[in-house]
Amino acid sequence: MTRSMNRLYSTSTVGSKRWSHVQKGPEDPILGVTVAFNKDTSPSKINLGVGAYRDDNNKPYVLEAVKKAEKKIFEANVDHEYAPIVGVASFNNAAAVLALGEDNSYIKEKKITTVQTISGTGALRVAAEFFGRFLPGVTAYVPNPTWGNHNVIFADSKVPVKSYSYYNPSNCGLNFEGMIKDIQAAPAGSIILLHACAHNPTGVDPTHEQWKKISQVCKEKEHFVLFDFAYQGFASGSPEEDAYAVRLFVEDGHLIGLCQSFAKNFGLYGERIGAFSLLANSAEEAAVLESQLKILIRPMYSNPPVYGARVVSSILSNKELTQQWRSEVKLMADRIIDMRTSLVKYLKQHGSTKDWSHITNQIGMFCFTGLTPEQVDRLASEFHVYLTRNGRISIAGITSKNVEYLAKAIHSVTK
Repeated sequence: MTRSMNRLYSTSTVGSKRWSHVQKGPEDPILGVTVAFNKDTSPSKINLGVGAYRDDNNKPYVLEAVKKAEKKIFEANVDHEYAPIVGVASFNNAAAVLALGEDNSYIKEKKITTVQTISGTGALRVAAEFFGRFLPGVTAYVPNPTWGNHNVIFADSKVPVKSYSYYNPSNCGLNFEGMIKDIQAAPAGSIILLHACAHNPTGVDPTHEQWKKISQVCKEKEHFVLFDFAYQGFASGSPEEDAYAVRLFVEDGHLIGLCQSFAKNFGLYGERIGAFSLLANSAEEAAVLESQLKILIRPMYSNPPVYGARVVSSILSNKELTQQWRSEVKLMADRIIDMRTSLVKYLKQHGSTKDWSHITNQIGMFCFTGLTPEQVDRLASEFHVYLTRNGRISIAGITSKNVEYLAKAIHSVTK
């Protein structure tokens, strides 16, 4: 064997133990639900873990407004050049207007900076990285419970994260007193993350009057408010109603941060379209904030994707397509609301005497049913119904064809 071959063989195992200390991480609990569902061969199986809208045939739904926008984009024969670091300008403006309203003074006076992000998750990550740099050591407070990614995103961005009271398991509703108490007790100037509507995972939202109190307390404590706005229009069917809290806080003088996603309300899940906005005291300050966001984004992902941004901006810049989108997002929201009502109706019809009013009181895609982990396990093993063990269900997985079967199954495990 030649000297070069000896050298080759002797070095082939160099570093062979380099990754031996890396341990297998835990599976995502929601993805685990889908894995178990896919393995089940029962024709009656139901997947209530998926976080994406499905039509009444349990199929993905592509909006007609999106199809028409795609046709317009194709016919325009556009190129595929990079977007600027901050994204597609027409999309950024449309995102801000959709959230804050056409007459918003911050938009008119350019006292806002909006950057396109990799959907809502990317918006939150950009926000957290920005806080880590310019609000060092300030703790972010998230509701308990909250979307699982919130805690991880802040922690990975080296932002201290704690929780405030939110959900009341005794009535499957809002623990408003605990929430206010915890926000008041947080150190002045803390970051308070709020779900703008359709709280994930509980589906429990404050009332208008409660939002006013939350705004007041945050203002008194000089907290920085960050809204996670993933379901505009998709919760109630009205983009304006779903934007109530965001617009209220802006009217009350909060210089909010805003994370938007266009996955659910436009059905653009895989296009990863989102936006992060910061309100500023002046146009000059907004420009400074944008300059720092560019510096942050450049080494993170450099430029956001253009296709989904073009779709959204094409829809929101065309009155006919905007109206069609409004009709379709209401159709999706109304189907979710109808499934909530039907589930409660069939639970009562099949003899359940429990109070299920929280199912119709909650809003949006997700519902905290109040089911125990043991009851969830029985639903899977006995009835082929799959959901996360905290009792959260995706209402989008319920259809007119399976809702009665689901009601029977839930009644059986909750007797």
